[in-house]
Amino acid sequence: MNNQDRWTLTHAIGAACDRVILLIVRALALSRVHPNVLTFIGLLVNGAAAALLASGRFVAAGIVIITAGLFDMVDGRVARETNRVTHFGGFFDSVLDRYSDLVLLMGLLVYYASINRFFYVVLTAVVMTGSVLVSYTRARAECTIPQCKVGFMERPERLVLLIIGALFGRMAQVLWVIALLSNLTVIHRILYTWRETRLLETGEEPAPHVAAQGRSR
Repeated sequence: MNNQDRWTLTHAIGAACDRVILLIVRALALSRVHPNVLTFIGLLVNGAAAALLASGRFVAAGIVIITAGLFDMVDGRVARETNRVTHFGGFFDSVLDRYSDLVLLMGLLVYYASINRFFYVVLTAVVMTGSVLVSYTRARAECTIPQCKVGFMERPERLVLLIIGALFGRMAQVLWVIALLSNLTVIHRILYTWRETRLLETGEEPAPHVAAQGRSR
């Protein structure tokens, strides 16, 4: 299979997935379910995944996290489809995303504590800290500068890594990667904000900013 064939196959898979998601969005729009309800259901599904992680059933947890991700993908689209996009909806989505992230990691904390793996309890705590600060540094920076969407380890990347770790039995390795890259992302955002605020304070024009895509932090 050459590169053109691979690109065509990837494009076809992506288009098929988009069509499926569009059908789900339209069905949910017709049902008149409120987008915020979908957001909350996503949190509950992640809570179920956390319970599975806590009991060591990682493969099942990975599948449930994928299901929760579906709610995360469609709530915003349903809001647009039903003309229910609100400032509170964006805020509510972001807050529940943080709860979802932390509840999954709490499940891992319980699991590693139950098998007396103290080092991995600490490592998971480091991951939790980095995950929260990735979001916080961007939110706090954007109170001062137009945008701070720099760094690699945002929420989608963290979730994909957790799914890979759960499905393929590589959770310990995944935690190392998230711990390292999330905290490097925090440092990157601190340095970026320092540079941008220095430009503002000296009266120079900050670097041009591209409009943020999505609500991932």
